[in-house]
Amino acid sequence: MCGRYGISVSREELKQYLNKNYDIHILDESITLPRYNISPGQNTISLINNGSNYHVGLLRWGFVPEWAKDENIGYKMINARIESLDSKPAYKKSFYQRRCVIIASGFFEWHRNSSTKTPYYFYLKDKDIFGFAGLWTVYKRKDGSKLYTSTIITKEATSLMKDIHNRMPVILSETEAKQWLDPKIKDRNILMTILQKQSYNNLSLHQVSKRVNQVINDDESIIKSV
Repeated sequence: MCGRYGISVSREELKQYLNKNYDIHILDESITLPRYNISPGQNTISLINNGSNYHVGLLRWGFVPEWAKDENIGYKMINARIESLDSKPAYKKSFYQRRCVIIASGFFEWHRNSSTKTPYYFYLKDKDIFGFAGLWTVYKRKDGSKLYTSTIITKEATSLMKDIHNRMPVILSETEAKQWLDPKIKDRNILMTILQKQSYNNLSLHQVSKRVNQVINDDESIIKSV
């Protein structure tokens, strides 16, 4: 699974990335960076495509289905397994109609043994910014307000990760991200092919401080090797 991640770049660096790759020139003031320790229930910086243009905005991490009785279910739906995207009722509509890319610089996973959990930070050696494949939806509260939420898609871990955890987030190249965001693509096989590609071979990791365990700790030290 993926239960914690970060974006270790400045607003200006993200603006340059979005301008170059997605022709996005304006970054809303509500988007604050860097963020080193993003946890479920907090906002993800996410890309969508409305059919004409790419847009970037905030989606709360933790998918809340339209039919949910309690929005707190989102804390149990921070990840969506690639194997059930088009069969699980909660995700099927979004799989075909509401796909997003969640901006990241790296993510954390914990190695568990009989007595301890040791945190590791995973990142791409040559990329400060990349995207997770995700889904989003809109939940209408009883007071009429709308809650926009997201989930990160996971797949079976690669050989590098398997010793730490058996699942990992789907990481997309910019080309794959644009295909994933394309609302005209509704063919299951095409979408699954995009998700199952592994266009990166430079995923790296190092052990980090257990300070990452506390979400209140949101500074650069938590991604440093120990």
